[in-house]
Amino acid sequence: MALYLVPFLYILEKQLKSFNLQTSLLSFIDNGLLITQSKSFKTSNAHLFCSYNIALNLLTKFGLQVKHSKIEVFYFSRVHGIFNPSPLNLSPPDGPILSPKSSWCYLSFIFNRKLSFHSHIDFYANKVISTIKCIKILGNSTRGLNPYQKYLLYRCCAILITLYGFQLWYYNKAPLLYPMKIMNKMQRRVASWIVGSFKTAPLMGIEAIASLTPINLHLQKIEGRLQLRVYSLPSSHILCSLMSSCNKFPLHQHPLLLNFLTKRQYSLIKGHLVDMDNHFNKVFSSFDFINPELFPGHRIINTFSNCFLFQLFNKQVNCNVTS
Repeated sequence: MALYLVPFLYILEKQLKSFNLQTSLLSFIDNGLLITQSKSFKTSNAHLFCSYNIALNLLTKFGLQVKHSKIEVFYFSRVHGIFNPSPLNLSPPDGPILSPKSSWCYLSFIFNRKLSFHSHIDFYANKVISTIKCIKILGNSTRGLNPYQKYLLYRCCAILITLYGFQLWYYNKAPLLYPMKIMNKMQRRVASWIVGSFKTAPLMGIEAIASLTPINLHLQKIEGRLQLRVYSLPSSHILCSLMSSCNKFPLHQHPLLLNFLTKRQYSLIKGHLVDMDNHFNKVFSSFDFINPELFPGHRIINTFSNCFLFQLFNKQVNCNVTS
């Protein structure tokens, strides 16, 4: 399929350039995405209309069929206040009239018009809470799950769900007030379930008893590990050519190299690129992964085991007493 679409993508890109259409195409298996950027909605709609019809004619000539019922349109905007873009009329014989949606799901990432990703965070945080409720079924009919088993299930099955796509909203100078509020609320419910505490128990206390790393520190840890992966890329990669710490070709430097930016331009950059460059230069503090406190058997609940007592609930005995 990929080899069959290569000539189509080449011809489409050539035709878009010949018509001077500022439109790019992303393709993922059987999904295509047309992207255009403009200061006017009329210009954007005109570019999308022409690009769509050019792609439709090419696909028809290649013997492929487009499902018009699956076509969607979505707008991103920096406009403050009410934002009501006009519908997009593609106008082939069976072409739909597309009305923009308030949210858009692509590859399981949920986008909104302001790129705040609040819907994405809410969806996966609620999914973790519902997963935890379903995990309770895994306990046997007599005693259920002990705290250590709950901890393992959360770390192995649940937390991976809520952190899916966290790179979208956790980066340099990103507003983290709302994400951290939702993440802490989710982890509080999980920690209370693990240790069986009251809802009013302090979060940091029950996290320490349940051996859970605070969610902000956990995000910092996995983001640091992710940033180090860029240094395994070949030196000719575009990311390495933009970072001053990875640039190994001083004679062929990229015009947008971080070293070429002024202090003001550097301060305005939002994204992972600055974080990766700073992490390599050890600007940020790092975790000590081989610290003895992180080894099993050296956590708070193990070191002060005489201060904690967990009483497992026996359902059969309780039923005999009540009957």
